[in-house]
Amino acid sequence: MNTLAGPLGNARPFTTQKTPMIDPFQRAVTYLRVSVTDRCDFRCTYCMAENMTFLPKKDLLTLEELERLCSAFIAKGVRKLRLTGGEPLVRKNIMHLVRALGRQIEAGHLDELTLTTNGSQLARYADELYDSGVRRINVSLDTLDPVKFKEITRWGDFSKVMEGIDAAQKAGLKIKLNAVALKDFNEHEIADMLRFAHGRGMDMTVIETMPMGEIEEDRTDRYLPLSKLKADLEQQFTLTDIPYKTGGPARYVEVAETGGRLGFITPMTHNFCESCNRVRLTCTGTLYMCLGQNDAADLRTALRASDDDAYLAAAIDEAISRKPKGHDFIIDRDRQRPAVARHMSVTGG
Repeated sequence: MNTLAGPLGNARPFTTQKTPMIDPFQRAVTYLRVSVTDRCDFRCTYCMAENMTFLPKKDLLTLEELERLCSAFIAKGVRKLRLTGGEPLVRKNIMHLVRALGRQIEAGHLDELTLTTNGSQLARYADELYDSGVRRINVSLDTLDPVKFKEITRWGDFSKVMEGIDAAQKAGLKIKLNAVALKDFNEHEIADMLRFAHGRGMDMTVIETMPMGEIEEDRTDRYLPLSKLKADLEQQFTLTDIPYKTGGPARYVEVAETGGRLGFITPMTHNFCESCNRVRLTCTGTLYMCLGQNDAADLRTALRASDDDAYLAAAIDEAISRKPKGHDFIIDRDRQRPAVARHMSVTGG
């Protein structure tokens, strides 16, 4: 992990003139995903252990520091910003950050502010999210069966998530459902979930499970290639490839029978690295240039070491210069360790 040192000083707003971030493979980095907390009120079995040890709160960036870092990236050409976790809406006073970033949209410096959530807190925050400039959110949901939902999330309450989806749609937020495809759990339910989502005007994306962090189960038992899932869905639906993009890694099809869109995120069977425009910032100020690589940059040190905006900009530029071409995810019986040791909740989904 690289660090940059400098004289101590007080942080101040980032004011450097906008300069684009271009990685070594001539890809413009315009999308920042920010994990505002590694904590979550669920314990999804494929994501984290039930008895997780979370980061000490003293290690987390303050909301003001997160805002300054986000502003630094916006000043350097980021046009889309997604808040993630863990569960972002369990971070205390998170709406202070959302409102501050929403003002970047009002000022024309940011095209979109969005977030990925498990839906548990949406009934509480949906109206405020919309008022702060958020227009589109992703809700992670792997089953419509309340019993199976409790099984997969361990701590989740299905009725609260449904209430949250209702509240979000009532507030005017556009929702995309994200479902992790899991063999012998929800593979035969995806068609019904698709009908549910499209019936309520929501897009849907299915995602292959990723080998990140130690969990209690063997991921090879749950891994379902989306190539197989797509073939199964084509027995019931007419799927037509479309060029639709949201800035993320999903490849979309239109479903003739429902009129809705279905996305496939395939880090295992068909990676999406060639067009990657994303970097990920953790709640401790660590920047991961690739979800599936361990190389990272310590921006917290640069943030706290100097009040010179150019100094922080130099730290970001140095990190982007090391962005790799792609990730090296693999799941098989011969490789019992995860591809990267950190949990998805640390990096941000």
